[in-house]
Amino acid sequence: MIRASGIIMPVFSLPGKYGIGTFGREAYEFVDFLRSAGQKYWQVLPMGPTDCGNSPYSSLSVFAGNPLFIDLEELAGEGLLDADRLRMAGWGNGDVDYDKVIFLKNRFLRQAFERGYEEARADVNDFSARNGWVWDFGLYMALKNYFGGRPWYEWDEDIRLRESSAVMRYASELKTEINYHIYVQYLFFKQWDKLKKYAEKNGITFIGDIPIYAAMDSADVWATPENFQLDKDGRPSAVAGVPPDYFSKDGQLWGNPLYDWNAMEKDGYGWWIRRIDSAGKLYDVIRIDHFRGLESYWSVPYGEKTAINGHWEEGPGLDFINRIKGWFPGIKIIAEDLGLLTDGVRELLKNSGFPGMKVLQFAFDKSENSDYLPHKYERNCVCYGGTHDNATIREWLEDGDPDEIALAREYFGIGNDEDFCMAVIRGGMASVADTFITQMQDYLGLGAEARTNVPGTVGDNWKWRMKAGAADGAIAKKILRMTKLYGRYDYSFDTGEKTTMEDVDD
Repeated sequence: MIRASGIIMPVFSLPGKYGIGTFGREAYEFVDFLRSAGQKYWQVLPMGPTDCGNSPYSSLSVFAGNPLFIDLEELAGEGLLDADRLRMAGWGNGDVDYDKVIFLKNRFLRQAFERGYEEARADVNDFSARNGWVWDFGLYMALKNYFGGRPWYEWDEDIRLRESSAVMRYASELKTEINYHIYVQYLFFKQWDKLKKYAEKNGITFIGDIPIYAAMDSADVWATPENFQLDKDGRPSAVAGVPPDYFSKDGQLWGNPLYDWNAMEKDGYGWWIRRIDSAGKLYDVIRIDHFRGLESYWSVPYGEKTAINGHWEEGPGLDFINRIKGWFPGIKIIAEDLGLLTDGVRELLKNSGFPGMKVLQFAFDKSENSDYLPHKYERNCVCYGGTHDNATIREWLEDGDPDEIALAREYFGIGNDEDFCMAVIRGGMASVADTFITQMQDYLGLGAEARTNVPGTVGDNWKWRMKAGAADGAIAKKILRMTKLYGRYDYSFDTGEKTTMEDVDD
Protein backbone atom coordinates (compact mmCIF):
# COMPACT_ATOMS: atom_id res chain seq x y z
CA MET A 1 0.00 0.00 0.00
CA ILE A 2 1.23 3.52 -0.77
CA ARG A 3 2.01 5.99 2.02
CA ALA A 4 -1.36 7.53 2.76
CA SER A 5 -3.98 8.03 5.46
CA GLY A 6 -7.70 7.71 6.00
CA ILE A 7 -10.62 7.92 8.39
CA ILE A 8 -12.97 5.36 9.94
CA MET A 9 -16.54 6.54 9.45
CA PRO A 10 -19.40 4.03 9.64
CA VAL A 11 -22.16 4.71 7.11
CA PHE A 12 -24.74 4.76 9.92
CA SER A 13 -22.76 7.58 11.59
CA LEU A 14 -23.20 10.04 8.72
CA PRO A 15 -25.51 12.99 9.44
CA GLY A 16 -28.82 13.44 7.67
CA LYS A 17 -32.56 13.94 8.10
CA TYR A 18 -33.74 10.35 8.10
CA GLY A 19 -32.60 8.83 11.37
CA ILE A 20 -29.47 7.04 10.14
CA GLY A 21 -26.60 7.67 7.76
CA THR A 22 -27.25 6.61 4.16
CA PHE A 23 -25.76 6.66 0.67
CA GLY A 24 -27.38 10.05 0.15
CA ARG A 25 -26.00 13.57 -0.20
CA GLU A 26 -24.20 13.46 3.14
CA ALA A 27 -22.12 10.47 1.95
CA TYR A 28 -21.04 12.41 -1.12
CA GLU A 29 -20.23 15.39 1.07
CA PHE A 30 -18.05 13.18 3.25
CA VAL A 31 -16.15 12.10 0.14
CA ASP A 32 -15.66 15.82 -0.58
CA PHE A 33 -14.41 16.31 2.97
CA LEU A 34 -11.93 13.45 2.67
CA ARG A 35 -10.56 14.87 -0.56
CA SER A 36 -10.24 18.38 0.89
CA ALA A 37 -8.46 16.87 3.92
CA GLY A 38 -5.99 15.03 1.68
CA GLN A 39 -7.16 11.58 2.74
CA LYS A 40 -6.93 8.47 0.59
CA TYR A 41 -9.11 5.99 2.49
CA TRP A 42 -12.64 5.88 3.82
CA GLN A 43 -12.91 2.85 6.08
CA VAL A 44 -16.44 1.61 6.70
CA LEU A 45 -17.69 -1.10 9.04
CA PRO A 46 -19.44 -4.18 7.63
CA MET A 47 -22.50 -3.11 5.64
CA GLY A 48 -24.65 -6.24 5.91
CA PRO A 49 -28.24 -6.34 7.18
CA THR A 50 -28.31 -6.61 10.96
CA ASP A 51 -30.72 -8.28 13.35
CA CYS A 52 -31.25 -7.84 17.09
CA GLY A 53 -28.44 -5.87 18.70
CA ASN A 54 -27.80 -4.02 15.41
CA SER A 55 -24.16 -5.11 15.33
CA PRO A 56 -22.64 -4.95 11.84
CA TYR A 57 -20.49 -7.89 12.90
CA SER A 58 -23.57 -10.12 13.20
CA SER A 59 -25.30 -9.97 9.86
CA LEU A 60 -28.21 -11.85 8.32
CA SER A 61 -25.96 -12.38 5.29
CA VAL A 62 -22.27 -11.89 4.55
CA PHE A 63 -23.21 -11.04 0.96
CA ALA A 64 -26.24 -8.76 1.30
CA GLY A 65 -26.40 -5.03 1.99
CA ASN A 66 -28.16 -3.21 4.82
CA PRO A 67 -31.46 -1.71 3.57
CA LEU A 68 -31.19 1.04 6.21
CA PHE A 69 -28.41 2.63 4.16
CA ILE A 70 -30.58 3.16 1.08
CA ASP A 71 -31.16 6.85 0.39
CA LEU A 72 -34.92 7.44 0.32
CA GLU A 73 -34.58 10.96 -1.09
CA GLU A 74 -33.10 9.48 -4.26
CA LEU A 75 -36.07 7.13 -4.52
CA ALA A 76 -38.40 10.10 -4.08
CA GLY A 77 -36.54 11.88 -6.86
CA GLU A 78 -37.23 8.88 -9.09
CA GLY A 79 -40.94 9.10 -8.32
CA LEU A 80 -40.98 5.97 -6.17
CA LEU A 81 -41.88 7.80 -2.94
CA ASP A 82 -43.82 10.89 -1.94
CA ALA A 83 -41.25 13.49 -0.81
CA ASP A 84 -43.65 15.32 1.52
CA ARG A 85 -44.67 12.14 3.35
CA LEU A 86 -41.03 11.18 3.62
CA ARG A 87 -40.10 14.43 5.32
CA MET A 88 -43.10 14.36 7.68
CA ALA A 89 -42.53 10.81 8.96
CA GLY A 90 -40.88 11.87 12.24
CA TRP A 91 -37.46 10.27 11.96
CA GLY A 92 -35.98 11.95 15.03
CA ASN A 93 -32.64 13.63 15.57
CA GLY A 94 -29.40 12.61 17.20
CA ASP A 95 -28.08 9.09 17.53
CA VAL A 96 -29.71 6.17 15.70
CA ASP A 97 -33.05 5.00 17.07
CA TYR A 98 -33.03 1.61 15.38
CA ASP A 99 -36.59 0.60 16.24
CA LYS A 100 -37.97 3.76 14.67
CA VAL A 101 -35.67 3.73 11.66
CA ILE A 102 -36.32 0.04 10.87
CA PHE A 103 -40.09 0.51 11.06
CA LEU A 104 -40.15 3.61 8.85
CA LYS A 105 -37.55 2.42 6.38
CA ASN A 106 -39.37 -0.85 5.78
CA ARG A 107 -42.65 1.00 5.22
CA PHE A 108 -41.16 3.33 2.60
CA LEU A 109 -39.14 0.63 0.86
CA ARG A 110 -42.27 -1.45 0.44
CA GLN A 111 -43.96 1.57 -1.16
CA ALA A 112 -41.00 1.91 -3.53
CA PHE A 113 -41.29 -1.79 -4.38
CA GLU A 114 -44.99 -1.44 -5.20
CA ARG A 115 -44.31 1.50 -7.50
CA GLY A 116 -41.01 0.52 -9.03
CA TYR A 117 -40.57 -3.23 -9.24
CA GLU A 118 -42.37 -3.93 -12.49
CA GLU A 119 -40.56 -1.17 -14.36
CA ALA A 120 -37.20 -2.32 -12.98
CA ARG A 121 -37.91 -6.05 -13.37
CA ALA A 122 -35.41 -6.62 -16.20
CA ASP A 123 -32.62 -4.84 -14.28
CA VAL A 124 -33.51 -6.69 -11.09
CA ASN A 125 -33.42 -10.03 -12.92
CA ASP A 126 -30.03 -9.13 -14.37
CA PHE A 127 -28.79 -8.21 -10.87
CA SER A 128 -30.09 -11.51 -9.53
CA ALA A 129 -28.39 -13.48 -12.29
CA ARG A 130 -25.05 -11.81 -11.47
CA ASN A 131 -25.36 -12.44 -7.73
CA GLY A 132 -26.04 -16.09 -7.08
CA TRP A 133 -26.54 -15.59 -3.33
CA VAL A 134 -29.46 -13.19 -3.63
CA TRP A 135 -32.29 -15.67 -4.27
CA ASP A 136 -31.43 -17.75 -1.20
CA PHE A 137 -31.23 -14.52 0.79
CA GLY A 138 -34.63 -13.39 -0.51
CA LEU A 139 -36.19 -16.73 0.41
CA TYR A 140 -34.53 -16.67 3.82
CA MET A 141 -35.84 -13.17 4.58
CA ALA A 142 -39.33 -14.06 3.33
CA LEU A 143 -39.34 -17.13 5.55
CA LYS A 144 -38.06 -15.17 8.52
CA ASN A 145 -40.98 -12.80 8.11
CA TYR A 146 -43.41 -15.71 7.61
CA PHE A 147 -42.25 -17.32 10.86
CA GLY A 148 -42.63 -14.12 12.88
CA GLY A 149 -38.98 -13.10 12.89
CA ARG A 150 -37.78 -16.32 14.52
CA PRO A 151 -34.28 -17.60 13.64
CA TRP A 152 -34.14 -20.31 10.97
CA TYR A 153 -33.29 -23.04 13.48
CA GLU A 154 -36.75 -22.53 15.04
CA TRP A 155 -38.68 -22.91 11.78
CA ASP A 156 -40.68 -26.00 10.82
CA GLU A 157 -38.38 -28.96 10.31
CA ASP A 158 -38.95 -29.43 6.58
CA ILE A 159 -37.88 -25.91 5.61
CA ARG A 160 -35.36 -25.63 8.46
CA LEU A 161 -33.53 -28.56 6.85
CA ARG A 162 -34.23 -27.25 3.32
CA GLU A 163 -36.12 -30.29 2.06
CA SER A 164 -36.60 -29.73 -1.67
CA SER A 165 -40.39 -30.04 -1.57
CA ALA A 166 -40.59 -27.45 1.20
CA VAL A 167 -38.30 -25.06 -0.65
CA MET A 168 -40.45 -25.31 -3.77
CA ARG A 169 -43.68 -24.83 -1.82
CA TYR A 170 -42.51 -21.75 0.07
CA ALA A 171 -40.83 -20.30 -3.00
CA SER A 172 -44.20 -20.33 -4.74
CA GLU A 173 -46.22 -19.17 -1.75
CA LEU A 174 -43.82 -16.32 -0.82
CA LYS A 175 -42.88 -15.23 -4.34
CA THR A 176 -43.86 -11.57 -3.90
CA GLU A 177 -42.02 -11.28 -0.57
CA ILE A 178 -38.92 -12.89 -2.10
CA ASN A 179 -39.03 -10.41 -4.97
CA TYR A 180 -39.32 -7.55 -2.49
CA HIS A 181 -36.10 -8.49 -0.71
CA ILE A 182 -34.26 -9.03 -3.99
CA TYR A 183 -35.47 -5.62 -5.19
CA VAL A 184 -34.20 -3.96 -1.99
CA GLN A 185 -30.78 -5.53 -2.57
CA TYR A 186 -30.85 -4.23 -6.12
CA LEU A 187 -31.48 -0.71 -4.79
CA PHE A 188 -28.71 -1.02 -2.20
CA PHE A 189 -26.05 -2.07 -4.69
CA LYS A 190 -27.21 0.40 -7.32
CA GLN A 191 -26.78 3.30 -4.90
CA TRP A 192 -23.52 1.97 -3.47
CA ASP A 193 -22.01 1.54 -6.95
CA LYS A 194 -22.87 5.14 -7.72
CA LEU A 195 -21.25 6.41 -4.50
CA LYS A 196 -18.17 4.25 -5.05
CA LYS A 197 -17.78 5.61 -8.56
CA TYR A 198 -17.96 9.17 -7.19
CA ALA A 199 -15.35 8.37 -4.55
CA GLU A 200 -13.04 6.82 -7.15
CA LYS A 201 -13.25 9.91 -9.34
CA ASN A 202 -12.20 11.98 -6.33
CA GLY A 203 -9.27 9.77 -5.39
CA ILE A 204 -10.96 8.12 -2.40
CA THR A 205 -10.82 4.35 -1.99
CA PHE A 206 -12.89 2.25 0.39
CA ILE A 207 -11.57 -0.08 3.04
CA GLY A 208 -14.29 -2.57 3.85
CA ASP A 209 -14.27 -4.43 7.13
CA ILE A 210 -15.54 -8.03 6.86
CA PRO A 211 -16.09 -10.27 9.89
CA ILE A 212 -14.34 -13.61 9.69
CA TYR A 213 -17.45 -15.51 10.81
CA ALA A 214 -21.05 -15.73 9.65
CA ALA A 215 -23.89 -15.29 12.15
CA MET A 216 -25.74 -18.43 13.25
CA ASP A 217 -29.06 -16.87 12.23
CA SER A 218 -28.08 -16.02 8.68
CA ALA A 219 -28.94 -16.99 5.15
CA ASP A 220 -25.37 -18.26 4.80
CA VAL A 221 -25.59 -20.91 7.53
CA TRP A 222 -29.15 -21.91 6.62
CA ALA A 223 -28.43 -22.21 2.88
CA THR A 224 -25.01 -23.92 3.14
CA PRO A 225 -24.90 -25.87 6.43
CA GLU A 226 -22.25 -28.18 4.99
CA ASN A 227 -19.69 -25.40 5.46
CA PHE A 228 -20.18 -25.22 9.24
CA GLN A 229 -19.71 -27.40 12.31
CA LEU A 230 -23.38 -28.36 12.72
CA ASP A 231 -25.10 -31.62 13.62
CA LYS A 232 -27.80 -33.24 11.46
CA ASP A 233 -30.49 -31.08 13.12
CA GLY A 234 -28.62 -27.85 12.44
CA ARG A 235 -27.28 -27.29 15.95
CA PRO A 236 -23.64 -26.14 16.31
CA SER A 237 -21.24 -28.42 18.13
CA ALA A 238 -19.00 -25.48 19.04
CA VAL A 239 -19.08 -21.72 18.57
CA ALA A 240 -16.62 -18.91 18.07
CA GLY A 241 -15.15 -16.46 20.52
CA VAL A 242 -11.86 -15.25 21.94
CA PRO A 243 -10.20 -16.00 25.27
CA PRO A 244 -9.85 -13.39 28.03
CA ASP A 245 -7.90 -10.37 26.73
CA TYR A 246 -7.53 -6.60 26.87
CA PHE A 247 -11.23 -6.11 26.15
CA SER A 248 -12.82 -8.67 28.48
CA LYS A 249 -11.73 -10.75 31.50
CA ASP A 250 -14.23 -13.49 30.52
CA GLY A 251 -13.23 -13.42 26.89
CA GLN A 252 -15.83 -12.76 24.23
CA LEU A 253 -18.45 -15.39 23.42
CA TRP A 254 -19.48 -14.48 19.88
CA GLY A 255 -21.70 -17.52 19.35
CA ASN A 256 -21.03 -17.84 15.61
CA PRO A 257 -20.92 -21.38 14.26
CA LEU A 258 -17.40 -22.45 13.40
CA TYR A 259 -16.40 -23.38 9.88
CA ASP A 260 -15.84 -26.97 8.86
CA TRP A 261 -12.50 -26.14 7.27
CA ASN A 262 -11.93 -29.73 6.13
CA ALA A 263 -15.16 -29.70 4.16
CA MET A 264 -14.36 -26.27 2.74
CA GLU A 265 -10.91 -27.39 1.64
CA LYS A 266 -12.39 -30.27 -0.37
CA ASP A 267 -14.17 -27.89 -2.76
CA GLY A 268 -11.29 -25.41 -2.89
CA TYR A 269 -12.83 -23.02 -0.36
CA GLY A 270 -15.54 -22.15 -2.88
CA TRP A 271 -17.78 -20.36 -0.36
CA TRP A 272 -14.89 -18.13 0.67
CA ILE A 273 -13.87 -17.48 -2.94
CA ARG A 274 -17.40 -16.25 -3.63
CA ARG A 275 -17.37 -14.16 -0.45
CA ILE A 276 -14.05 -12.48 -1.26
CA ASP A 277 -15.20 -11.90 -4.84
CA SER A 278 -18.34 -10.18 -3.54
CA ALA A 279 -16.39 -8.07 -1.04
CA GLY A 280 -13.90 -7.11 -3.74
CA LYS A 281 -16.73 -5.63 -5.81
CA LEU A 282 -17.77 -3.50 -2.84
CA TYR A 283 -14.39 -2.36 -1.53
CA ASP A 284 -10.95 -1.48 -2.83
CA VAL A 285 -9.20 -2.89 0.24
CA ILE A 286 -10.59 -5.69 2.43
CA ARG A 287 -9.86 -5.71 6.16
CA ILE A 288 -10.36 -9.24 7.52
CA ASP A 289 -11.54 -8.97 11.10
CA HIS A 290 -9.96 -11.57 13.44
CA PHE A 291 -7.30 -12.66 10.94
CA ARG A 292 -5.62 -14.75 13.63
CA GLY A 293 -8.56 -17.17 13.38
CA LEU A 294 -7.09 -18.37 10.08
CA GLU A 295 -4.04 -19.69 11.93
CA SER A 296 -5.92 -21.04 14.97
CA TYR A 297 -9.33 -20.27 16.40
CA TRP A 298 -10.94 -20.36 19.83
CA SER A 299 -13.54 -23.14 19.93
CA VAL A 300 -16.11 -22.89 22.73
CA PRO A 301 -18.45 -25.83 23.46
CA TYR A 302 -22.01 -24.99 22.48
CA GLY A 303 -24.07 -23.95 25.49
CA GLU A 304 -21.29 -22.27 27.47
CA LYS A 305 -22.18 -18.91 29.03
CA THR A 306 -18.70 -17.37 28.61
CA ALA A 307 -15.70 -18.02 26.38
CA ILE A 308 -13.41 -19.07 29.24
CA ASN A 309 -13.74 -22.84 28.67
CA GLY A 310 -12.76 -22.82 25.03
CA HIS A 311 -9.66 -24.26 23.41
CA TRP A 312 -7.54 -23.57 20.33
CA GLU A 313 -8.11 -25.44 17.07
CA GLU A 314 -5.92 -25.30 13.97
CA GLY A 315 -7.15 -23.03 11.17
CA PRO A 316 -6.67 -23.37 7.40
CA GLY A 317 -3.47 -21.32 7.43
CA LEU A 318 -1.30 -20.44 4.47
CA ASP A 319 -2.99 -22.90 2.10
CA PHE A 320 -6.21 -20.91 2.39
CA ILE A 321 -4.43 -17.57 1.95
CA ASN A 322 -2.56 -18.80 -1.11
CA ARG A 323 -5.85 -20.02 -2.65
CA ILE A 324 -7.31 -16.54 -2.16
CA LYS A 325 -4.26 -14.84 -3.65
CA GLY A 326 -4.31 -17.29 -6.54
CA TRP A 327 -7.91 -16.44 -7.37
CA PHE A 328 -7.42 -12.70 -6.87
CA PRO A 329 -3.92 -11.62 -7.90
CA GLY A 330 -3.04 -8.22 -6.53
CA ILE A 331 -5.81 -8.29 -3.93
CA LYS A 332 -5.34 -5.75 -1.14
CA ILE A 333 -6.07 -7.13 2.32
CA ILE A 334 -5.44 -5.73 5.79
CA ALA A 335 -5.05 -8.39 8.47
CA GLU A 336 -6.65 -7.53 11.80
CA ASP A 337 -4.03 -9.30 13.88
CA LEU A 338 -4.97 -7.94 17.30
CA GLY A 339 -5.47 -9.99 20.44
CA LEU A 340 -3.34 -12.87 21.70
CA LEU A 341 -0.67 -13.43 19.07
CA THR A 342 1.56 -16.48 18.82
CA ASP A 343 4.65 -17.17 16.76
CA GLY A 344 2.38 -19.11 14.41
CA VAL A 345 0.14 -16.09 13.81
CA ARG A 346 3.16 -13.84 13.25
CA GLU A 347 4.62 -16.33 10.79
CA LEU A 348 1.32 -16.59 8.89
CA LEU A 349 1.06 -12.81 8.65
CA LYS A 350 4.65 -12.56 7.40
CA ASN A 351 4.15 -15.26 4.78
CA SER A 352 0.86 -13.73 3.61
CA GLY A 353 2.51 -10.40 2.84
CA PHE A 354 -0.56 -8.60 4.19
CA PRO A 355 -0.08 -5.55 6.41
CA GLY A 356 -1.08 -6.05 10.03
CA MET A 357 -2.41 -3.49 12.49
CA LYS A 358 -0.75 -1.33 15.13
CA VAL A 359 -3.09 0.47 17.54
CA LEU A 360 -1.57 3.46 19.32
CA GLN A 361 -3.83 3.08 22.35
CA PHE A 362 -2.23 -0.35 22.97
CA ALA A 363 1.34 1.01 22.88
CA PHE A 364 1.60 2.46 26.39
CA ASP A 365 0.96 -0.46 28.70
CA LYS A 366 3.76 0.63 31.08
CA SER A 367 6.17 -2.01 29.80
CA GLU A 368 7.87 0.55 27.53
CA ASN A 369 8.52 -2.39 25.22
CA SER A 370 5.22 -2.75 23.36
CA ASP A 371 5.24 -3.84 19.72
CA TYR A 372 2.72 -1.08 19.11
CA LEU A 373 5.23 1.72 19.82
CA PRO A 374 5.81 3.56 16.52
CA HIS A 375 9.61 3.27 16.60
CA LYS A 376 9.19 -0.52 16.24
CA TYR A 377 7.04 -0.41 13.10
CA GLU A 378 7.92 -1.74 9.70
CA ARG A 379 6.49 0.05 6.68
CA ASN A 380 4.10 -2.76 5.77
CA CYS A 381 1.54 -2.13 8.49
CA VAL A 382 -1.48 0.04 9.22
CA CYS A 383 -1.22 2.33 12.23
CA TYR A 384 -4.55 3.11 13.92
CA GLY A 385 -5.17 5.76 16.55
CA GLY A 386 -8.00 3.48 17.57
CA THR A 387 -10.62 1.27 15.96
CA HIS A 388 -14.40 1.04 16.38
CA ASP A 389 -13.79 -1.21 19.42
CA ASN A 390 -11.55 1.32 21.15
CA ALA A 391 -12.37 4.36 23.21
CA THR A 392 -12.03 7.59 21.30
CA ILE A 393 -8.68 9.25 21.97
CA ARG A 394 -10.46 11.86 24.10
CA GLU A 395 -12.18 9.15 26.15
CA TRP A 396 -8.84 7.36 26.53
CA LEU A 397 -7.27 10.57 27.84
CA GLU A 398 -10.08 11.17 30.33
CA ASP A 399 -10.77 7.61 31.51
CA GLY A 400 -7.62 5.63 30.70
CA ASP A 401 -4.86 4.49 33.03
CA PRO A 402 -3.03 7.65 34.22
CA ASP A 403 0.36 5.91 33.88
CA GLU A 404 -0.40 5.00 30.27
CA ILE A 405 -1.43 8.56 29.49
CA ALA A 406 1.69 9.92 31.16
CA LEU A 407 3.86 7.57 29.08
CA ALA A 408 2.05 8.61 25.91
CA ARG A 409 2.65 12.28 26.75
CA GLU A 410 6.34 11.59 27.33
CA TYR A 411 6.72 9.45 24.19
CA PHE A 412 5.07 11.96 21.85
CA GLY A 413 6.31 15.04 23.72
CA ILE A 414 2.80 16.31 24.45
CA GLY A 415 2.66 19.34 26.70
CA ASN A 416 -0.19 19.85 29.16
CA ASP A 417 -1.46 22.80 27.12
CA GLU A 418 -1.47 20.89 23.79
CA ASP A 419 -4.40 19.22 22.04
CA PHE A 420 -3.83 15.62 23.17
CA CYS A 421 -5.99 14.08 20.43
CA MET A 422 -4.23 15.85 17.58
CA ALA A 423 -0.82 15.16 19.13
CA VAL A 424 -1.49 11.41 19.23
CA ILE A 425 -2.75 11.56 15.65
CA ARG A 426 0.42 13.45 14.72
CA GLY A 427 2.46 10.60 16.21
CA GLY A 428 0.66 8.09 14.00
CA MET A 429 0.88 10.28 10.92
CA ALA A 430 4.63 10.69 11.44
CA SER A 431 5.25 6.95 11.85
CA VAL A 432 6.92 4.84 9.18
CA ALA A 433 3.69 2.85 8.67
CA ASP A 434 2.53 3.02 5.08
CA THR A 435 -1.02 3.72 6.22
CA PHE A 436 -2.43 5.72 9.13
CA ILE A 437 -6.14 5.61 10.01
CA THR A 438 -8.18 6.84 12.94
CA GLN A 439 -11.81 7.44 13.82
CA MET A 440 -13.59 10.62 12.74
CA GLN A 441 -14.45 11.15 16.42
CA ASP A 442 -10.73 11.61 17.13
CA TYR A 443 -10.40 14.49 14.68
CA LEU A 444 -13.51 16.04 16.23
CA GLY A 445 -12.07 15.63 19.74
CA LEU A 446 -15.14 13.77 21.01
CA GLY A 447 -15.27 11.67 24.16
CA ALA A 448 -17.19 8.71 25.56
CA GLU A 449 -20.50 10.06 24.27
CA ALA A 450 -19.29 9.33 20.73
CA ARG A 451 -17.93 5.83 21.23
CA THR A 452 -18.94 3.39 18.49
CA ASN A 453 -18.77 0.11 20.40
CA VAL A 454 -17.80 -1.32 23.77
CA PRO A 455 -16.87 -4.99 23.17
CA GLY A 456 -18.76 -7.52 25.25
CA THR A 457 -21.74 -5.21 25.80
CA VAL A 458 -25.09 -4.85 24.03
CA GLY A 459 -27.81 -2.25 23.85
CA ASP A 460 -25.95 1.03 23.50
CA ASN A 461 -23.57 0.47 20.60
CA TRP A 462 -23.52 1.31 16.88
CA LYS A 463 -25.60 4.47 17.42
CA TRP A 464 -23.28 7.47 17.24
CA ARG A 465 -23.93 9.97 14.46
CA MET A 466 -21.85 12.96 13.50
CA LYS A 467 -23.61 16.32 13.74
CA ALA A 468 -24.36 18.11 10.49
CA GLY A 469 -21.57 20.53 9.63
CA ALA A 470 -19.09 19.04 12.08
CA ALA A 471 -16.69 17.96 9.32
CA ASP A 472 -16.02 21.51 8.22
CA GLY A 473 -13.35 23.31 6.25
CA ALA A 474 -11.32 24.27 9.32
CA ILE A 475 -10.89 20.64 10.38
CA ALA A 476 -10.16 19.59 6.79
CA LYS A 477 -7.45 22.24 6.55
CA LYS A 478 -5.84 21.05 9.79
CA ILE A 479 -5.85 17.42 8.62
CA LEU A 480 -4.54 18.40 5.18
CA ARG A 481 -1.58 20.25 6.66
CA MET A 482 -0.61 17.24 8.78
CA THR A 483 -1.10 14.87 5.85
CA LYS A 484 1.23 16.89 3.66
CA LEU A 485 3.77 17.44 6.44
CA TYR A 486 4.24 13.71 6.95
CA GLY A 487 4.30 12.68 3.29
CA ARG A 488 0.87 11.06 3.05
CA TYR A 489 -0.63 13.41 0.44
CA ASP A 490 -1.24 12.46 -3.19
CA TYR A 491 -0.20 15.58 -5.11
CA SER A 492 -1.51 14.18 -8.39
CA PHE A 493 -4.99 15.28 -7.36
CA ASP A 494 -3.94 18.92 -7.18
CA THR A 495 -4.26 19.01 -10.96
CA GLY A 496 -7.42 16.92 -11.17
CA GLU A 497 -10.77 18.53 -11.84
CA LYS A 498 -13.29 18.27 -9.00
CA THR A 499 -16.00 15.70 -9.65
CA THR A 500 -19.53 16.62 -8.63
CA MET A 501 -22.51 14.42 -7.77
CA GLU A 502 -24.03 15.24 -11.12
CA ASP A 503 -21.03 13.69 -12.87
CA VAL A 504 -22.12 10.26 -11.69
CA ASP A 505 -25.87 10.61 -12.11
CA ASP A 506 -27.52 7.79 -14.02
